[in-house]
Amino acid sequence: MKTEPVDIKTPEYVSLQFHVAGLGSRAAAFIVDTILLVIINILIVIALIFGLNASIFEYMETDMPSYLFAGVLILMFLLNWGYYVVLEYFTGGRTLGKKMVGIRVIQENGHSITLLASVIRNFLRIIDILPANYFVGMLMIFFHSKHKRLGDLVAGTIVVHERRGKKKKKVSKLDKFIAEKGLSSEGGLVEEWALKSLGAKEWKLLKTYAERLDTLNADDRIVLTRKLADILFPKIELDPSSKHYDELEDMLLVLYLQMKEEWEYEL
Repeated sequence: MKTEPVDIKTPEYVSLQFHVAGLGSRAAAFIVDTILLVIINILIVIALIFGLNASIFEYMETDMPSYLFAGVLILMFLLNWGYYVVLEYFTGGRTLGKKMVGIRVIQENGHSITLLASVIRNFLRIIDILPANYFVGMLMIFFHSKHKRLGDLVAGTIVVHERRGKKKKKVSKLDKFIAEKGLSSEGGLVEEWALKSLGAKEWKLLKTYAERLDTLNADDRIVLTRKLADILFPKIELDPSSKHYDELEDMLLVLYLQMKEEWEYEL
């Protein structure tokens, strides 16, 4: 069951509407992530046993060296904590569990989660987990109006539903136009991390461009394509100066498809 939608105003004064993820969906995602991490941890322990062969049993019979014990603890901590930080930052706020459930973490201003915010919200799991089994975190999520745990409050993040793919929408004229050009978001123009340089303002520009493109005459189409490429491409470390107009147009449309997955939602 989804919560009531909340409006988020971006720094570019664009209003976005989201359904906040409640305790049930967040718990489901956490369970999936926990199962995956348990499996990975077990595999690492098995690999260590086989890698050290009998020596590990010799350590157990006497005293395991403190440096080895500390090393294993640090490795496990980095794995279990880093899993959330790395995936949330590099995959648009989605761990594998969140992706399966259909939720993700974003900034309160509607932008993708920053690395610092991900580090903070996941570091504070140490408090949210107290006294056991995420009791504090569950209480916070249940009673907070936007279902935030302590990590979300401090990091300025919010967990929302993806809200895509619920209804099979009629193929638009723009979709047909892009399909006829043989373009898709697969492979993508840029990596996920580079898209973080583009916000709601850039998405609005690109969306307007894509929707108007097929209605423009040839001259206006060329001028608009080059202008938009000059605005957007330097932000994602691409040089538009050496590209032909046709290539720039295709690149902008692929970028549109990539950003659409991040910024366009069905309510």
